[in-house]
Amino acid sequence: MFTDIVDSTRRAAEMGDQNWRRLLDNHDQLARHIVERHRGNLVKSTGDGILATFDGPGRGVRCALAFSAAAKQIGLPLRSGLHTGEIEVMGRDIGGIAVHAAARVMAKSGAEKVLVSRVVTELVARAGLKFGNRAVHELNGLPGRWGLFAASG
Repeated sequence: MFTDIVDSTRRAAEMGDQNWRRLLDNHDQLARHIVERHRGNLVKSTGDGILATFDGPGRGVRCALAFSAAAKQIGLPLRSGLHTGEIEVMGRDIGGIAVHAAARVMAKSGAEKVLVSRVVTELVARAGLKFGNRAVHELNGLPGRWGLFAASG
């Protein structure tokens, strides 16, 4: 799962460094709490977002939805993207095509949206999550066209 604060650079410039830093600290604390609550692993902060992994795609989707709702309450619109696949563990970081795919899915998302790849929807069938068709996209650097779906609780 990748998340990103929408319009973070503009907001940081408007707020000033100290106020922005306080808001980012709140964001990071919220991220740690919500990822932990969903039994995830917070891999790293990306400065204005996070990268996290989960032992199942359903927990990842539920975490993204919860994090988006909580961040909205503190005035931070998030965009999120999820994909599932094999990853390479590199010390405390991760890599691999699945990580690149998740980042590209997030890049197609909008404010307060959680987008997932088709494979995520297939793996969480009948898990109580809902997905609206978001369309087919090319993901920068990845072959083929990808079906992306907007998640909701």
